[in-house]
Formats: sequence, C-alpha cells, structure tokens
Amino acid sequence: MDWNDIRFFLTVARTQSLTKTAAALKVSQSTVARRIGALESSLKTRLFAHHQTGYFLTDAGQDVLHHAEEVEGKILALESHISGTDMRPAGKVRLATAMTLASHLIIPALPRFNARYPDIVLEVITGINTVSMSRHDADIALRLVRPEQLSLKIRNVGRIASAVYGSKNYLEAYPATDIATQQGRAFITWDPAFGHLPSAKWLNEHYPNAASALVTTSLVAQLAAVKAGLGLAVLPGFIAAQESELIAAIPADRVFTEDLWLVTHAELTASARVRAVADFLVEIVAEAGLQ
Repeated sequence: MDWNDIRFFLTVARTQSLTKTAAALKVSQSTVARRIGALESSLKTRLFAHHQTGYFLTDAGQDVLHHAEEVEGKILALESHISGTDMRPAGKVRLATAMTLASHLIIPALPRFNARYPDIVLEVITGINTVSMSRHDADIALRLVRPEQLSLKIRNVGRIASAVYGSKNYLEAYPATDIATQQGRAFITWDPAFGHLPSAKWLNEHYPNAASALVTTSLVAQLAAVKAGLGLAVLPGFIAAQESELIAAIPADRVFTEDLWLVTHAELTASARVRAVADFLVEIVAEAGLQ
C-alpha cells in the first residue's frame, strides 16, 4: 500500500471533495480520482459514496480512516523528530493561536522577532477550533484552553484578566445609578451562538437582565462598539490597556481571569526554531504584564 494513496484518501475524507483535494495537494482532479481508485482496488472495497454534494465515507471507509490517521500521526511525528534535531533557528514554524492573541499580542511584536530570527518563517494560524496539535497541524500553540493530550508538552505561561470597560465619554454621559448593577447603562452582548465564551457566560450569569446596545459575533466588533460609545463590554485587560479612551467600569478582580497555555510537541523540544518561537512568546507575554 502506497503512503501517498493514504494521503489522498485522508484529504478527500476531510474535504469531501476531489476538487478541494486537488487544490490542497496541488495535483489534477483526475490524479486524485486515480489515487483513490488505486487504494480501493488494493483494499478490494469501496471507500467513498459519491453524491451530488460530495464524497462521503462508506462504513469500510470509516474503518480505514481510523487506521489511516494513526499511520499519518506516526509519519508526521517521525518527520517532526527528524526536523526537530536541527539546531539552527531556521525554517518554517506553524503557530496556532486565537485571533485575539494574534492581533493584539503576537503580530505587533513580529518586526522584532523577524529582526532577531531572519531565517525563521512564521505561519500564524487562527481559528484554532479546527487546528489539531495531535495531527501536527501546528508546531506550537498559544491557547486559553488547556489541551488534554498527554503526548503534548504544556506550560502555563501567564494569565489574562478581563474587566468590563466603557469609553470615557460613554461613562460620563451615562452615569450608573447603581454601581453594583450598572443600572442606566447598556452592554455590548454576544450572539447566542457564542454563549460558550467566558465573557458571554460571565455576563449572562452576573447581568442576565442587562440591556443590550448591540449584539456581535467577534471581539473585534465588541472593542469597536465600546470605543464608539455604544455601551459596556467584557474585554481582556491587555487589549483595553492599548486604548487610552477606555476605562474599567467593573474592575478585573470582580470579573474573571483565564490561564494562558504554551503547547508544543515533545519531540520538537530540541528544535532551535520552535524553541526560539516559544521563548519569544514567553517574552512578549511577560512584557504585556500577563504573568
């Protein structure tokens, strides 16, 4: 059995499309079809059912997928181990993190990183819900949720405190008649689909009847709304500190704090390029006062 056939199989299984697989692997659609056909012939079973909406795994395909992912994990681990023995801080490093951390903490510091390590090409991947460290989608991650995989090296590098903020003009225009309840003020709230977020859960628990000035689906929108003077919002302190017009209406010690986790693969601890990125992340976290 050819490993390349398994690679094609895994990509089709994940994209459910020959076209997307061809684009991802930089080959023609006919090549993808031929590879899948070769794998099905070698296994003497049909792996996909083809519908108008895409390619879907058969029961046999689901079984093959489980084993193929195990093979993929071992091959990627081997590749990472070999590349990780390189002691020069050079090469590509894939960093997975939240959009908030990328935009307000990491990317602003990258000119200094690039000057220090000109031979490292950093790829910043946001939308980490779709990023799997166990599948080696990323070499290193900076996360607000602690991963459960025992094979990963996990380190607590800081804490992010959040508070309720409003613009100076808004707080002056709408003085709270009751500081505890923030009576007389409205909040920027989250769409119900984002109710799992810590800031949404805290607001729903402590101010369930608060008036909503605007419903949003991103922290970027919440920050913009607060700066525009629309109301109050729960924001990370290190972001609010970058905006001189924002003032804490409810201090961080009355809101919540989240741990910040640095995650790497154990086999990459000897990699100079990954270690350089890890050390730099710890450095900028400390500079932002998050330790």
